[in-house]
Amino acid sequence: MVAPYRPTMTNGTGRQNPESMTFETKPRPSRAPRRVARPPQRRTANNLALLAGIGLLISVGLAFIGESLGSFKSAGGWFTFAGRVTGLSGTYLLIIMVLLVTRLPWLEQTVGQVRLVHWHRTVGGWPIAIIALHVILITIGYAQASHVGLLSEFWAFIYHYPDMLSATVAFALLVLAGVTSIPAIRLQLKYQTWWVVHLYLYLAVVLAFAHEIKAGVMFIGHPLSLDFWIALSVVALGAVLAVRGVRPLARNLRHQLRVADVREEAPGVYSVIIKGRNMNQFEVAGGQFFQWRFMARGLWWHSHPYSLSALPRPPFIRMTVKRLGLQSLATTRLKPGTRVIVEGPYGVFTRHARQGDGRVVLIGAGVGISPIRALLEDLPPGTNVTVLLRASKAEDLVHRKEIAQLVIERDGQLHEIVGSRKKVHLDGKALRQLLGNLSTSDIYVCGPPGFSESMAKALVRLGAGHDRIHQEAFAF
Repeated sequence: MVAPYRPTMTNGTGRQNPESMTFETKPRPSRAPRRVARPPQRRTANNLALLAGIGLLISVGLAFIGESLGSFKSAGGWFTFAGRVTGLSGTYLLIIMVLLVTRLPWLEQTVGQVRLVHWHRTVGGWPIAIIALHVILITIGYAQASHVGLLSEFWAFIYHYPDMLSATVAFALLVLAGVTSIPAIRLQLKYQTWWVVHLYLYLAVVLAFAHEIKAGVMFIGHPLSLDFWIALSVVALGAVLAVRGVRPLARNLRHQLRVADVREEAPGVYSVIIKGRNMNQFEVAGGQFFQWRFMARGLWWHSHPYSLSALPRPPFIRMTVKRLGLQSLATTRLKPGTRVIVEGPYGVFTRHARQGDGRVVLIGAGVGISPIRALLEDLPPGTNVTVLLRASKAEDLVHRKEIAQLVIERDGQLHEIVGSRKKVHLDGKALRQLLGNLSTSDIYVCGPPGFSESMAKALVRLGAGHDRIHQEAFAF
């Protein structure tokens, strides 16, 4: 049997605290059982997509209010109308993009981070392009109607039209967020810089709101149109505040999370043990992750995604992090008692993603082994499971003994592939020998991006179904 994990709480002076903690491989019996994570509702994504489509049709339809055949025949009429259509549709898509960033729990827990990231990036460029087209078209239309040049009309907008200067600032912020999302530029930025820039998306929506309802002819004298747009904006703002503000605040007030201990699990890999109140009510599935904010110097103002490396053991939870940059380095040096703020849980890298009741294959590499370990623990009893772990050295196999014990208890198979990629190849031939027929297996892959991508391609070539290969992205 694997010895229980027994960290030691210190009081910051290096002396042992009288209080001891236990983080066992098996759950300890308790008076109140741990709350089990609920499965996602598959219809949620379709219903929300339908609502989004209806909202887009209504938003575009508002452009027709106040228009007449005479307005189209007047100078610049068609340009002005097209400018209103692009303005309304572009702003609506901007709101949708912000809601995707917000990670609505009903949506995120259904489709997962990978698909949300894909949707966000797909939608992301359209608001910028459409709103830029709005600026051009509306300027041409008004310039033709006023018989002035484009530059003169543009300056007239800024100086004489209500709230147009704030709208211009909003557009500049939107362009800035778009430019910093270009992969070549994104790779040159620190995560904190990119994160702060994207916070301005919320400010851009707020700044653009006033000029829409004051300058748009479709709202002037049309209270129903105005009520719809105000209601849409209020609902979006309310969702952002509830999901990113009220919900995390309520959770953290209820659980009062604090760092209990930090322990090195493998070279450069550390587990952070966190203690809280009412942890029997901490609802999370194995494989999910949280956005963690540690209230310590240099860490309190931004959050980072880390997955749990085990199911909660009330009053403790555990996450594991690899020391890669300054932020993760500071995380490994946290002192006991440091307050912790979390958002989540996020992700569909869970047992609920299974497409059948057949074999489950878990493939992990590096610190990606941590969510594999939590997922392994959370699989239903009787699941036929095969675990494949990849590392350059044996000591880099994170939570190796715990995983081995869990596999033994499930009467499963464990394969450890240890050695450099040049000497020990984990290619299609090796996978076929180790895993056999994959056509009816659900396969979970977690590791560095290059590893996960190559594994997914190899698994498909071996006959695994696309819908049975499960991966997760832990950040936008």
